[in-house]
Amino acid sequence: MRVLLLYPRFPKSFWSFEKALELVDRKALLPPLGLITVAAILPQTWEFKLVDRNVRDVTAAEWAWADLVILSAMIVQKDDLLAQIREAKRRSKLVAVGGPYATALPQEPLAAGADFLVLDEGEITLPMLVDALTQGKTQAVLRANGEKPDVTQTPIPRFDLLDFNAYDNMSVQFSRGCPFQCEFCDIIVLYGRKPRTKTPEQFLAELERLYELGWRRTVFLVDDNFIGNKRNVKLLLNALRPWMVEHGFPFHFNTEASVDLAQDQELMDLMVACNFNAVFLGIETPDTESLAVTQKHQNTRDPLLDSVEVIIRSGLRVMAGFIIGFDGEKAGAGDRIVQFVEAAAIPTPFFSMLQALPDTALWHRLKKEGRLRGDSNANQTTLMNFMPTRPIAEVAREYVDAFWQLYDPLAYLNRTYRHFLKLGTPEHKVPLRKVNWVSIRALLIVCWRQGVVRKTRLRFWLNLIGILRHNPRVWDHYLSICALNEHFLEYRTIVRDQIEQQLADLLAAEAREAGYQTARAA
Repeated sequence: MRVLLLYPRFPKSFWSFEKALELVDRKALLPPLGLITVAAILPQTWEFKLVDRNVRDVTAAEWAWADLVILSAMIVQKDDLLAQIREAKRRSKLVAVGGPYATALPQEPLAAGADFLVLDEGEITLPMLVDALTQGKTQAVLRANGEKPDVTQTPIPRFDLLDFNAYDNMSVQFSRGCPFQCEFCDIIVLYGRKPRTKTPEQFLAELERLYELGWRRTVFLVDDNFIGNKRNVKLLLNALRPWMVEHGFPFHFNTEASVDLAQDQELMDLMVACNFNAVFLGIETPDTESLAVTQKHQNTRDPLLDSVEVIIRSGLRVMAGFIIGFDGEKAGAGDRIVQFVEAAAIPTPFFSMLQALPDTALWHRLKKEGRLRGDSNANQTTLMNFMPTRPIAEVAREYVDAFWQLYDPLAYLNRTYRHFLKLGTPEHKVPLRKVNWVSIRALLIVCWRQGVVRKTRLRFWLNLIGILRHNPRVWDHYLSICALNEHFLEYRTIVRDQIEQQLADLLAAEAREAGYQTARAA
């Protein structure tokens, strides 16, 4: 069986980092870990080719070669996923679709022509696909029916299928699931509330494979809450540290975690000792009432500013997610988020309007209340897909204004500087990137744009001198975070223009409907 693994394009979004990736001559931030894991689970006597459409297009020869096309996507990729299903069917190919989007909204890929839906977690449903194909079936919807796989049996992903030069970071996974019950989150719907982890030996085998293949850059652990099972995480880190020492600390690690990380100094110290240098926190909002409404109670147990400060001073750079539009939210939520980000000195706040994702507790509640407006595409350039408890125009305008302030070039530069002064000296003397023409060119472009062309010119050089004086071993990492604003600067304009246009269209439609109803009443 010849299998074409096809990963759809992401739209231009907050997470796509096109302008920053251009600086270092990369095509995408992360590879499709799900698809290379699919390739490892399926029979190894089969032949596989992987095409990530964020890197390049499928060739005519690859279409002709394939007996089976397998696609996986998140909701934000749905437009290109549906287009690729139709293209595969136009070429008379057998098509199987899985991943978070298909699992949440299976009727949509079916309507586009998918033959097989391989839903839920692939360790269970991919063997069902193999059985169906062996039996000569040409259509099936394959589900796990609530069963969760033992991830200690998951094989090493087929990293060999990737073009390493195309990606800035590499993806690995240690755990699935999260113990919390945030109302808006689909992770607990997809993977459950009991975190399941791989064994330390299994995880180290994956790193060993990456090392053998020549990877020497950042590794992102895609776990939605890396510390969901703290006991097992500590076992992993205690095994990881000697491996990293033996191999000369070949990787930096980044991951996602809940804010209660700040309560466990031993865990943070272990992460830093293993060369973790950044963590993404789901802060969502500084408004305690909104956190309670959305059942994110873990963020209310300690002052959020104090928690962020503890994590930074422990040696972990903080990225954070923020959301506007919770039920009962008071006016000025956008300004309060900006004030929090500035007080916490978080360089990269990932900010969006609340979306009701399919099958979440929020989605079910809003559907029952008759407040849903349509499907979510989980992009920052889209109005919320439900009617909020305050005027949607007010929420949207606060969102745009806050987004604009957060990524003002001077504000971003100063937050990044303050953050790296707090961060302290790295424990390990490991360069972030090899020095080559690409990295030199990226450095020169950042220095030219932010140190000469823009209004940041004086502050850029003063801050850089300050970093070289007070924390010289982070200068290259510091400049790499400064470079990210090359993406955010363009993207804040996209957010403003698209949200304002959608809001104008919505208000015009509501006005027309009101006029129609008035005319009917008359």
